[in-house]
Amino acid sequence: MASDDRLIALRADLRQAGFTVEGVGERLGPLAASALHREQPVPALLATAAATDSCGVLIALFTLGETVTTAAVETALPHLGLAGAVTLGLVRAASGRVRALCDLRPYGNGTSGPGGAGHDWWVASDLGELQTGTALRRDHVLGIGGASTTLASWTVRRPVERALDLGTGCGVQALHLSSHVTSVVATDLSERARDYAVFNAALNEIELVVGVGDMLEPVTGQQFSLVVSNPPFVITPRVAGVPRYEYRDGGRAGDALVRSLVREVAAVLEPGGVAQLLGNWEVPRGCTWREVWGRWLDGVGLDAWVVQRDTQDPAEYAELWSRDGGVLPGTREQRHLVTAWLHDFEGRDVESIGFGVITLQRPLTPREPWRDLCEVTGPVAPAMGPVIEAGLRARTWLAEHDDAQVLGVAWSCAADVVEERYGRPGADDPNVILFRQGGGLRREVRADTVLAAYLGVADGELTARAALEAIAELVGADAGAVRAELTPRLRDLIADGLLV
Repeated sequence: MASDDRLIALRADLRQAGFTVEGVGERLGPLAASALHREQPVPALLATAAATDSCGVLIALFTLGETVTTAAVETALPHLGLAGAVTLGLVRAASGRVRALCDLRPYGNGTSGPGGAGHDWWVASDLGELQTGTALRRDHVLGIGGASTTLASWTVRRPVERALDLGTGCGVQALHLSSHVTSVVATDLSERARDYAVFNAALNEIELVVGVGDMLEPVTGQQFSLVVSNPPFVITPRVAGVPRYEYRDGGRAGDALVRSLVREVAAVLEPGGVAQLLGNWEVPRGCTWREVWGRWLDGVGLDAWVVQRDTQDPAEYAELWSRDGGVLPGTREQRHLVTAWLHDFEGRDVESIGFGVITLQRPLTPREPWRDLCEVTGPVAPAMGPVIEAGLRARTWLAEHDDAQVLGVAWSCAADVVEERYGRPGADDPNVILFRQGGGLRREVRADTVLAAYLGVADGELTARAALEAIAELVGADAGAVRAELTPRLRDLIADGLLV
């Protein structure tokens, strides 16, 4: 059979076995499925011990890294057969037993696709240390992880003509892009990652062009409507004895890779185009993360919305990444790695390391770019893509309209906003008035009496100017002073979707 025929056979077998997101969840049960999601395999191992059904065999073989009998594989893959699986490089067989050479598992986006259309895919990647019991190889190709699902959930899903998945790895982001993009291009520095991305695209019947090269080099001179990137952003000491994994280390000192991507991505963005990426950034002692980003963004000519989701001190960061790749905590090797990380950060006087989601937009027409640097460390909406899309529209509108035009709109308080009042027992007036956003960034806004009064009447009937003038008259305040004080706050609420 030709390679395409083998992929057709493999797809048929995976579907027939029920090796889908829903099928695997049902086969494992909620306890084992939840534990496996946390990278705890024991409940899943127990659930598939001595499995004879096709779905159970495929879970044991490809997801858990267990050896199974040749007879079990022949039964689970009736169209492809053991010989076809060996030819595709999926398994190795010896002495009547079969072992997987890669991790292969179902992956889906639920109903987050355009129009609520969900997708079921399969993703192949290298086996992890939990499956092999050994440290990762330096050119390890990572599968579906927390960072990749975070980026996927934050990506805008507008239909566009061309999109770029920069640093594609096994191609997860490219799969998502294929649901709303006509032509998807992917790049990666790793040839091994390129091979996985090509395989996954073919297995899922997706057209994908993959180039090998550093950063934007493979797409020099091209432009895209959307660029997404889960780059190798981990800050790694450039000293001997510290392993450098291609999936996490960009080959640059400190946070230079993310900084250079932020400053160079404008070259491949068409007017109105959007770039979204994850990143780490160093915050030197005596500096704030917003000051760091201010320097990064100066002169790039792009709108920027940076959401810092977490911070770690150098010791926390060193402990986290020194254990990545299979190094056991408390060992001599881990102590050596932590020491290297701490010396590296000390050499640049780094006080903390931030992590977050970066959204950049090239203005459609010449204007001063807008900038929003915010910190959101708590829970946010599960699907942030629509929130980012709406936020881009709102912030762009605000950048293109002055305060008089903002006051001329009849805004409405969003349907997911609730009001809470707190006061002493028996008091006539509350001490604290809070407005909470149920979706989006789940913002909490503390309001004074005037802002609370405006939000209470913001129902799309009165313009903001008319409503504020009426409230000013009611409380005996100067209307001009009320407008001057409230307009910046209204802009803030409009940007984050509390006013629509």
